[in-house]
Amino acid sequence: MRQTVQQTNFSYLLIALLILLVTIPLADDLSLASAPLVRGLVFSVLLVVGIWSLKGGGRFFAVGMAFVVVGVALNVTAINLPSPYLQFGSILSLIAFLLVAITYAMKQVAISNEISVNRIVGAICVYLLLGVIWAMTYTVVELASPESFAGFAPTREQGWDSEWLYFSFVTMTTLGYGDILPVSATARGLAYLQAVVGQFYIAILVAGLVSAYISGRQSVNND
Repeated sequence: MRQTVQQTNFSYLLIALLILLVTIPLADDLSLASAPLVRGLVFSVLLVVGIWSLKGGGRFFAVGMAFVVVGVALNVTAINLPSPYLQFGSILSLIAFLLVAITYAMKQVAISNEISVNRIVGAICVYLLLGVIWAMTYTVVELASPESFAGFAPTREQGWDSEWLYFSFVTMTTLGYGDILPVSATARGLAYLQAVVGQFYIAILVAGLVSAYISGRQSVNND
């Protein structure tokens, strides 16, 4: 088990997630003419770079690679041929890949007895993955049932963008600015579930990992 954790480098996944969270808002804020293309490229980067974090994960890597291939193919096709079905397919492929990644990361973070910087990075990745997964899920809800959210007017052509990421992380951190609101019962249910999961995750897992890491370092120094 210890060897597996040492071989797992979560920095690749963290870099991919940070690229997603930084590039998408910049593309929207700068009103780039090719914003859909930028989102598509970032989508592909997240899949390709993120899959590298699953290297050595056995079946997790194989399953993740399958979703990456399907996701990238659908994403490229959706850029050149706008279609709600292709959007659904590409978003669902991303969600599936993220679920595989978060399952593998949680296995490494929660089960291993070794406390290391890489393990803490994995815990951060899990938290960011939760936010991205919920953002993708909100997008699917809005595409399937328009006007499930109030406060902005997304269209079927936009797909997932910075507004979904913003609403997801604001909800998970329970900031609750109130500028974007869930209207439908499904949207509200997803919102309060995300708030509960986000708070429990920070309180139990991340705080425990950091505390154990600091205690372990202090023990080594005392010895």
